[in-house]
Amino acid sequence: MVPAEAEVEILAELRRLRARVPQLTGALAASADGLVLAQDSAAAEAEAVAALTAAALGVAQRLSDSTGQGGFRELLVRGEHGYVATYAAGEVAVLTLMAEPRVNVGRLHLEARRSSLRVAELIEHSLGRRGPRAHIPGAPPA
Repeated sequence: MVPAEAEVEILAELRRLRARVPQLTGALAASADGLVLAQDSAAAEAEAVAALTAAALGVAQRLSDSTGQGGFRELLVRGEHGYVATYAAGEVAVLTLMAEPRVNVGRLHLEARRSSLRVAELIEHSLGRRGPRAHIPGAPPA
């Protein structure tokens, strides 16, 4: 979906994010239809996580729309052993993160929102789209 040079830049952003939030155990950028774009994780099941993210994204989008909350922005799942968080990265991609249970969720949201905006920019640039930058709440202004 994205050229190799964009994949390298997306991976670099995922690594910077993990450096800023050390409690992250994995980071994955995927297309909205479940294809892995880049991953920074020891987990071998990136394709499965991307596919499950796409399924959860579909449900989250419908839930958000049907309750009048507008377009999808993010989804947070808290499990017994930590968190899985998914953030919109433009219109065609998502950022999915796995975190330890002790993560500061506010910090996770702040940093992930910034990274999702950067991932969206990288993808849109690689696809030749030059529309107005979307502002994600909590991210620095354009």
